[in-house]
Amino acid sequence: MKRAVIIVAGGKGLRMGTEVPKQFLPLDGVPILCRTVSRFLEYDPEIAVILALPESHIGVWRTLSAPFFSSDRCIVVIGGKERYHSVKNALNNVSQDVDFTAVHDGVRPLVSVQTIARTFTGAALNGNAVPCIAPPESIRYEESGENRPLNRNCVKLIQTPQVFSTKILRQAYQIPYCEGFTDDASVVEKYGKKIFLVDGEKQNIKITTYEDLNYAEFLLKKK
Repeated sequence: MKRAVIIVAGGKGLRMGTEVPKQFLPLDGVPILCRTVSRFLEYDPEIAVILALPESHIGVWRTLSAPFFSSDRCIVVIGGKERYHSVKNALNNVSQDVDFTAVHDGVRPLVSVQTIARTFTGAALNGNAVPCIAPPESIRYEESGENRPLNRNCVKLIQTPQVFSTKILRQAYQIPYCEGFTDDASVVEKYGKKIFLVDGEKQNIKITTYEDLNYAEFLLKKK
């Protein structure tokens, strides 16, 4: 089985209030995005890695990643206005002989090799696999000033990597963009394919604030 991973890293660090994009901030001395890439290389040293970055960030990536990877280890493509467009651009650089392609958030550096393996295995069985966890809190739905409780056993928090048959993913990304595309699963579902869920993990957090960064530091030191 030949595998690829598209890592989307278009963050600007606005919620952190930093000039440095969040994916380049150090996490225990290593840039977040470098840690993310390393997890996939640990899982499969031969996996094709395609990074979708804003054009203005490519030079920063080249400089920061140099101590960790050879310059040709990752294919870098220019990201688009929305996540949808970034993934679509990256798919043009996925080889035709790749069987399954994962799409992962660049700021989820703590994803485990076990979760990556679980998603690829699930996709091999069902055509796709999307990791999720159950929310620990009570859930309410709010709209137009009204709210009501939801059964949290029927609600899942969606994570990445989301893995798909490369053929299906390419076909799905031919449909026009719409605002309802919050992740890759929503694109593939809109294309008409059933989405299959697999277990994610609590530590697979998405770093968007300094609180997230501090928690990630804590998890690394605890491990």
